[in-house]
Amino acid sequence: MNAKSDVPRPMKKYYLSTFGCQMNVHDSEKMAGILKAEGLLEASGPDDADIIIFNTCSIRQKAEQKFYSELGRLKALKKIKPDLKIAVSGCIAQQEGKKMLKRTPYVDYIMGPQNIHLLKNIFKSKPARVSVEDNPLMADMEFPVDRRDNLKAWVNIMYGCNNFCSYCIVPYTRGREKSRAKDSIINEIKVLAESGCKEVTLLGQNVNSYESSVDFPSLLKEINSISEIKRIRFMTSHPKDLTEDLIYAIRDLDKVCEHIHLPLQSGSTKVLGLMNRKYSYADYLRGVDRLREEIPKIAITSDIIAGFPQETEEDHECTIKALKDIQFDGLFAFMYSARPGTRAATIDGHIPENIQSERLAEILELQNDITNLKNKELEETVQEILIEKEYPENTDNLIGRTRTNKIIPIPWNSNISPGDIVKVKITKANLHSLDAEVIPLEKGY
Repeated sequence: MNAKSDVPRPMKKYYLSTFGCQMNVHDSEKMAGILKAEGLLEASGPDDADIIIFNTCSIRQKAEQKFYSELGRLKALKKIKPDLKIAVSGCIAQQEGKKMLKRTPYVDYIMGPQNIHLLKNIFKSKPARVSVEDNPLMADMEFPVDRRDNLKAWVNIMYGCNNFCSYCIVPYTRGREKSRAKDSIINEIKVLAESGCKEVTLLGQNVNSYESSVDFPSLLKEINSISEIKRIRFMTSHPKDLTEDLIYAIRDLDKVCEHIHLPLQSGSTKVLGLMNRKYSYADYLRGVDRLREEIPKIAITSDIIAGFPQETEEDHECTIKALKDIQFDGLFAFMYSARPGTRAATIDGHIPENIQSERLAEILELQNDITNLKNKELEETVQEILIEKEYPENTDNLIGRTRTNKIIPIPWNSNISPGDIVKVKITKANLHSLDAEVIPLEKGY
């Protein structure tokens, strides 16, 4: 063997930039897992990488613009490092396909969310430059996952969506609904539990419609029996599929947290029809009433789209009234953003941006007041929190979360570690968190 062959080759490195929802964050964990299994190391930044991957989101135009801005900055780097590989995954990749190559010819690979497995052997196998085909086997694939949190984990239970809301690109970018096999999900969670995971969040575009050998409430029951898992969360739920069995599961299963994210989108039944949401406001309200009848302390959060096409001032006022009537614990609200390929992008009556902005500001201001009042009601109450980690901005604090998904920073305590479940007394309510003091065990709590 000559001297040259004795010199070890430097390990290749990857850099991942992620945009968008929890589904994308978890997809990035899978992509990192695939690359690490291939022997790649994580780069400290784009300049240090042999392959740069953008996991993209096209739900709103601003996310798309931010991605293209970041991608554009790599054109000069590609000239300096001609062997650098640039890959684009996620919803923009699926949506644009070959068209992206005309705008950014320096991109090496474009792969949709259903084709991330093609990262395996990326430097040896040289997959097709554009891979956006439907992958009917996606739900049956097992992926190595590089999780950044030892205590909490995302777990996909299904992929895709069949709802075709008129504003949403997801059915076109992630394909039709495909549920994972129950045993595959249970085995993944058991492995997580054995490695110290305390909380799992089940992911799907519409977890309520999960259907394999069991339905979603039955799946929750099986996960609830895994002793090492202490908390179960799930997102997202579609209001049209909120069943009595699911409500009873949240009520009766001790590890299922008393929190549900239930997107309303609009308080106007007319607008809900234009959105193709398949329920009226009255239907939604009945679901909320049933949740609160069976689970009085449940926290309900939601999504609202401000300024949807043909939304009148009266429709907007219906949304304002809905917020006052329902009293959500928290809200994600955004201005409507037209997405190419969706039905809503082609209908008449798009609202000027200045009016959208005014309506969004009113929604957010009202919801902040409601959230403050809801949090104020928790002062002097005793809550159970799972200690998640050290507070990122202050190493003298730990951060915990209630079963209802409220964030609570507490002073560092040598007797408490991440993963512990402790009782606290809420001393002060803030908009985005609650102050609390730990209740010593000797007090009998």
